[in-house]
Amino acid sequence: MKKPTQILHISAECYPAAKTGGLADVVGALPKYLNEAQVRAQVIIPKYDLLWINEQNWQEVYTGSVWMGYYDQPFRILSISQEVLGFELLSVELLGKFDRPGIYADPHGHPYGDDVDRFVSFQKAVLKWVQQLEKVPDILHCHDHHTGFIPFFTKHCPEYQSLSKIPTVFTIHNGKYHGDFGWDLRYMLPHFDNWVGGLIEWQGRINPLAAGIKSCWKLTTVSNTYLEELRTDSGGLEWLFREEAHKSMGILNGIDTVVWDPSTDPSLSFTLKKSVSNFKRENKKPIIAEYGLDPALPLISFIGRFAIEKGADVLPDLVYQTFDNNFPVNLFILGSGDPTITGALNGMQPRYAGKFNTFIGYNEDLAHQIYAGSDFLFMPSRVEPCGLNQMYALRYGTIPIVRRTGGLQDSVVDIGDEGGSGIMFNHVLTGDILHAFYRATVLFGDKKKFKQVQGNNMQLDFSWQKSASIYVSIYKELQKKIA
Repeated sequence: MKKPTQILHISAECYPAAKTGGLADVVGALPKYLNEAQVRAQVIIPKYDLLWINEQNWQEVYTGSVWMGYYDQPFRILSISQEVLGFELLSVELLGKFDRPGIYADPHGHPYGDDVDRFVSFQKAVLKWVQQLEKVPDILHCHDHHTGFIPFFTKHCPEYQSLSKIPTVFTIHNGKYHGDFGWDLRYMLPHFDNWVGGLIEWQGRINPLAAGIKSCWKLTTVSNTYLEELRTDSGGLEWLFREEAHKSMGILNGIDTVVWDPSTDPSLSFTLKKSVSNFKRENKKPIIAEYGLDPALPLISFIGRFAIEKGADVLPDLVYQTFDNNFPVNLFILGSGDPTITGALNGMQPRYAGKFNTFIGYNEDLAHQIYAGSDFLFMPSRVEPCGLNQMYALRYGTIPIVRRTGGLQDSVVDIGDEGGSGIMFNHVLTGDILHAFYRATVLFGDKKKFKQVQGNNMQLDFSWQKSASIYVSIYKELQKKIA
């Protein structure tokens, strides 16, 4: 009997172990669906000092050390069984590197200053462990710049020559972050001949994102539109994305429909029985009551980081313009980030009490309740490689109001078009968003059409099965090249 293809996903994040955004959601869901498709998928991440990680029963599977240019860095590979998450999760324990209360920054939001050292040692440790395995993975699937050196190391560094025939897939979840650094830190990298140094260089600096793009066997992004956008706007890598088009593919992410199931979700105050109207009404009630909003008005919500790429800088002016122009809506905002935005939003609460409120921070249960209880979810993203929030909203009968960009454009159809599922706008401007809000109030007032769109949206399939099958095809295609 033929053994299943074995995939090792290498990532900085994986839900529920370590999460700051969509990268974690993808790496925490895709392997489950690959396993269902008879592909053996594992995930390996750094071992952070985080609550979920500390609560698990880890088993040591390997111990070793890697040379970091002037010192030996010891490490351990730890594992928890597949029964916990639906796939085997491994972690790399690197004392002094990741045993901190945060992934990229401390609890006060200050970035750690030694990420080059941290993630180079992580990648070296992963490869050293893989080398000694009796059965090495068939594919190394790397995610974002934190793992971008692995395709280069396995191809061009003598130390990892034994892994050179293992195909690599490199998936870009957010091309904004390159992880680049100066050549003065080259000593941290394993030896390679000078003539291949150009494969890790971009604009005079060592660039792990560029290294992954140049050296991987297959390049993917998390939506087709985002792949096109990277060819015109990727922080200086535009030419490279165009040059590597022959091995590139955009694959829209899916969502974990077991976690995001309106009929079983334990975070909800009311699960879906038969009536969509009852489901929406009963889940809206606790939000309205808890945050003092108007039950007669549509509830428009925002969930996300207060960051420029999410369009959060428009939120204060949007709140002001919405209510000073007497729009008949409730606005609720769940998020955290930029302290200036946070302060402005908090300062507006008393003025617009009864129609506007916020929850500053992040609460997973509240997020699920908002997806289920809101009438609309708006995403004014400047950059959205794929976006999962709009898919969660659609799954829970909440109509997305989104900007035409990246994966939002690939997953939402404007209600003015056939099969319309949401409301779209073109620019991250208060005026454009207010026009979208106006369209939302018109739709909300047309009860028959509103309920029809809600019901149709909940039937849309954004599960991982389709996307996982595309990845399986990619893996098989790469295996044929070395057969």
